[in-house]
Amino acid sequence: MTDSTLIEAARNSKAWPFQEAQRLLKRYPDGTKPNGEPVLFETGYGPSGLPHIGTFQEVLRTTFVRRAYEALTGGAPTRLVAFSDDMDGLRKVPDNVPNQAMLTENLGKPLSRIPDPFEKYESFAHHNNAKLREFLDRFGFEYEFVAGSERYNSGAFDDALRNVLRHNQAILDIMLPTLRAERAATYSPIMPISPTTGAVLQVPVEVVDADAGLIRFTDEDGSVVEQSALGGQSKLQWKVDFAMRWVAQDVDYEMYGKDLTDTGVQSGKIAKVLGGRKPEGLIYELFLDENGEKISKSKGNGLTIEQWLEYGTEESLGFYIFPNPKSAKQLHVGVIPRAVDDYWQFRERLAEQPLDKQLGNPVWHLLRANQKFDGPDAPGAGDTVPVTFGLLLNLVGVLGAEASRDQVWSYLANYVADADPDKHPAVDEMVRAALAYNRDFIAPTLNKRAPSENEAAALRALDAELAGLAGSMSAEDLQTKVYEIGKQEEFAFESLRDWFKALYETLLGSSAGPRMGSFIALYGIENTRSLIAEALAR
Repeated sequence: MTDSTLIEAARNSKAWPFQEAQRLLKRYPDGTKPNGEPVLFETGYGPSGLPHIGTFQEVLRTTFVRRAYEALTGGAPTRLVAFSDDMDGLRKVPDNVPNQAMLTENLGKPLSRIPDPFEKYESFAHHNNAKLREFLDRFGFEYEFVAGSERYNSGAFDDALRNVLRHNQAILDIMLPTLRAERAATYSPIMPISPTTGAVLQVPVEVVDADAGLIRFTDEDGSVVEQSALGGQSKLQWKVDFAMRWVAQDVDYEMYGKDLTDTGVQSGKIAKVLGGRKPEGLIYELFLDENGEKISKSKGNGLTIEQWLEYGTEESLGFYIFPNPKSAKQLHVGVIPRAVDDYWQFRERLAEQPLDKQLGNPVWHLLRANQKFDGPDAPGAGDTVPVTFGLLLNLVGVLGAEASRDQVWSYLANYVADADPDKHPAVDEMVRAALAYNRDFIAPTLNKRAPSENEAAALRALDAELAGLAGSMSAEDLQTKVYEIGKQEEFAFESLRDWFKALYETLLGSSAGPRMGSFIALYGIENTRSLIAEALAR
């Protein structure tokens, strides 16, 4: 495939990353910046709590747009900066971290100057930053991590801070009309850090000398203080900080959540005052928990990255995040199994699809996100797995909460050629996740009921069929046998759906389940007959 072929397909693609990339291309019609610098994509993270999937998704989605832009422009140079706003003051102690009393004592101080409650890193921010980077690195993102504290403390933002001080009144003119009277009375674009308590102060500030960076304010003890705003002795208000970063770093693209819509408007106005312009960007809908409530770092009510990876796979997480960023998504453990199986269905299709369809396939974007894919003939493009995650869950459900990896692989020998975890690492990862998912969510809820009279008769007929079959019968042939029994009028099932539901509830203890032919082939004919005997004995 030539670059020109890909560029043409990308220009016509309706996939949302390409739509975003096309908007960015209008900013630079030649694909590159006039100054020759790479086009800069940025993501922001507030490390006031443990990173959750909502944090990760912003880096992933921005990477989708970045790679789409590179495809659209034939390889224009780009950068991605993951920025941590760790000079922000801690406003609330998160519910899901230890050492709550210590954190309470440090409320108001910059996150990067508060001890780590986990006692592993030099600060709370360093701990949370490390957790975010750990997963970004595991997924294979190409990014540059930038800590706000380093930029403020080193003086790298000093010129930008002087620029803010010079335009202090113009920024006030933008912000004050948007604030309640009580808030407006103490609002200042720049927040000094108290020389006595170390807290980030929300107090009126007088600009004494903008070029020198000198400001005057009243400290918490009532004393009037005159000090520099430079070198880490101050922090900008959030909306001003957002704008300052855009201008200081010449950011071209940054997306943010719907809850920051007003921030984007005001920050865009401030960026213009500071001599820059607002980046292009997408306003995405938020993730919700299973109760439909917004996921919060401080509440810890959403899935953590670690939880998804315990019960699912890396690829399934990216796959679930990809579609419809402007639509809210519920994020809880119940969505994981389907995401795992859907990912592999889309991956299998990829190599056989024409280019225009590939560009709409989430897996095309996922494989390019961490640079594992360069066309349909690339290694792994059309990979498949010989067993579904749903089927594995049914197997381990039958085996029980104490099922082991070796036990599962012994059953896979009935179903998978060369059933060796070293030869099927993707399946082995699914086995690991299925065992964890079953242990925590399936096994505690399984309830195998006794069959009704007609169901028992059908089960006896199925057992008789299985008794006369060879152990090597294919899953499709087994499925046909199951169908034929369910269709027999003597068993009085209103529909085949009722027959399969009866099989799931009496044999597996669940209201839903796999293709029974596949399950019987995997679990084994004699083992399935034992399940039937147990059901009939109830």
